[in-house]
Amino acid sequence: MTIEIILEAKVKEAVQATYGVELISVEFQPTRKDFEGDVTVVVFPMLRQVKGNPVEIGEQIGAYLEKEVAAVAGYNVVKGFLNIVISDRYYLDFFNSVKDKTDFGLVPTSNEAVIVEYSSPNTNKPLHLGHIRNNLLGYSVAEILKASGKKVYKTQIINDRGIHICKSMLAWQRFGNGETPVSTGLKGDKLVGNYYVAFDKAYKAEIGQLVEKGVDKKVAEKEAPILLEAQKMLQKWEAGDEEVVSLWKQMNGWVYDGFEITYKNLGVDFDTYYYESDTYLLGKDVVAEGLEKGVFYGKEDGSVWIDLTDEGLDEKIVLRSDGTAVYMTQDIGTAIQRVKDYPDVNGMVYTVGNEQDYHFKVLFLILKKLGFSWAEKLYHLSYGMVDLPSGKMKSREGTVVDADDLIEDMTQTAEAISKELGKLEGYSEPERAALYKMIGLGALKYYILKVDPKKRILFDPEESVDFQGNTGPFIQYTYARIQSILRKAQETKVESNLPAQISGLHPKEKELLKQVQLFPETIQLAAENYSPALIANYTYDLVKEFNSFYQQVSILGESDEQKKVFRVQLSKKVGDTIKTAFSLLGIEVPERM
Repeated sequence: MTIEIILEAKVKEAVQATYGVELISVEFQPTRKDFEGDVTVVVFPMLRQVKGNPVEIGEQIGAYLEKEVAAVAGYNVVKGFLNIVISDRYYLDFFNSVKDKTDFGLVPTSNEAVIVEYSSPNTNKPLHLGHIRNNLLGYSVAEILKASGKKVYKTQIINDRGIHICKSMLAWQRFGNGETPVSTGLKGDKLVGNYYVAFDKAYKAEIGQLVEKGVDKKVAEKEAPILLEAQKMLQKWEAGDEEVVSLWKQMNGWVYDGFEITYKNLGVDFDTYYYESDTYLLGKDVVAEGLEKGVFYGKEDGSVWIDLTDEGLDEKIVLRSDGTAVYMTQDIGTAIQRVKDYPDVNGMVYTVGNEQDYHFKVLFLILKKLGFSWAEKLYHLSYGMVDLPSGKMKSREGTVVDADDLIEDMTQTAEAISKELGKLEGYSEPERAALYKMIGLGALKYYILKVDPKKRILFDPEESVDFQGNTGPFIQYTYARIQSILRKAQETKVESNLPAQISGLHPKEKELLKQVQLFPETIQLAAENYSPALIANYTYDLVKEFNSFYQQVSILGESDEQKKVFRVQLSKKVGDTIKTAFSLLGIEVPERM
């Protein structure tokens, strides 16, 4: 329990006892560095309910707290701000209660389950930079929700059907000469992606030829022979044509093998997979039921719609006039199917780019109107795009920023900068290679996750691998520094497993303990807001506070044995907290660096 929670109840009690008023809430903020105190109660918002001079109100509350709360060692009032001094004993008691807890900040898993969907790629091309942000966000949010006490199922829906898949298949048939991932040495998703690009090239050439013959460009785009053939292939696939389905299975199999390598390299995983080829017919029966209940309505041409104009949206089609489903129908059916598959689920998180904001507003509203109670707990984890300094990405033209290439580039960037700084003297080559990858991936993940998901990112690889400032490598380096202190403490026989018997705290120790104490609350806040950025920036603040402590307070050079023991223990707790926090972001930390 943080000091703010303890104080909130007592501040309300003080106002009730002194003024006979029941406060709705109490506003706290950290005390400014230029005033004495640890926590500040902001008096001004109380003036809506309590009539009087803010300084006098602050004095009355301060006197009450000093008398009634053992943790309050003193107070002062500056205008409408009540600065409260918290006793060293309070922070020492807190520290002794958590110092040996390996699960500090984590809440035991409850029965409340949630599905987190992320990645959800197409099987016609490799994963790219946009997928990296998607995967990192989805995986991290799943880990944060787990840490906050939720039971989590990680899933994805793979877009494995449709005209775009047939384009790759047809191009491979035409230009592939039977080549495979094994014969070419290419990852399967890369090989299939090459044929998607090859299709586009051939398609554009055919359009050019038709235009030269005098065909209107828009007509040529619809009537290029290679496109008509791809459409025919899609019809055959939907009819279950054996040859087409066999090729589809083979090429998708190559892609899945390639995806798995990327996921492993990126350090993300899934509990279940859904495939559009299995789900694209789901939802049609739900539309029929909704039509009977009056949730949907039919038009003269036989199409089925929902009218959401009363909710500030528009009319949305859920079934075409020929009876075929649209994406919305499929998403309705898939959501319902997931709850059937996992009956303990009471909510879902969809990690999808912000260009789909409207789609998810409509989807969630339809599911509520259909009467599903869990529809109240659906969340669209919407995120902005990621750009590189070189500009936007276009997959059809083959200029996509490939995920595997970016991971490799990050490792090489980490290697170049580490060598330049002379960071890794005395390491064997395999140790260096593992560390370069850990630093490179840590840099990439941290740079992306420290930004609020809704904001667009301009990703600068070199800036992300800086060993100074708000970066992954800076935090990893601090963790490694702490491990070095702990190894030296062990070598010099510091009894760091014994309780430290100290009576008072150095101001830097107190500041560090305050930051450590915020960790459980930060996990809960990050879970409520579906925001890994809160964990990332908390960790940076903790590391900054530790480095300030490290520079100003002697640890192993301290002559007082009890203080030395305490400072080693405090360093260990900070290291453990960094490791736990970074694990929630999917980032590893090195034992030495």
